[in-house]
Amino acid sequence: MTILYTLMEFGVVRFNKMKKYIGQISYKTLSSTLKELEADQLVHREEYPQIPPKAEYSLTERGKSLIPILDGMCEWGDKNRL
Repeated sequence: MTILYTLMEFGVVRFNKMKKYIGQISYKTLSSTLKELEADQLVHREEYPQIPPKAEYSLTERGKSLIPILDGMCEWGDKNRL
């Protein structure tokens, strides 16, 4: 959820910038989660053929359509917190 919300808020984000925005996440966890989100077609990865290599991440339309559902889950959690 944190990655999706980060992409929603900042739009197109490079890997290291996302790591900075999120904070307490390991490089390995961020990398593997982004790969899973990309495989699920929630995140788009754009690679640029340059040195050093550059890749940018953004939400797909499918990923954007998930945000209202996540918002609803967060609202429900806030109302039903014990």
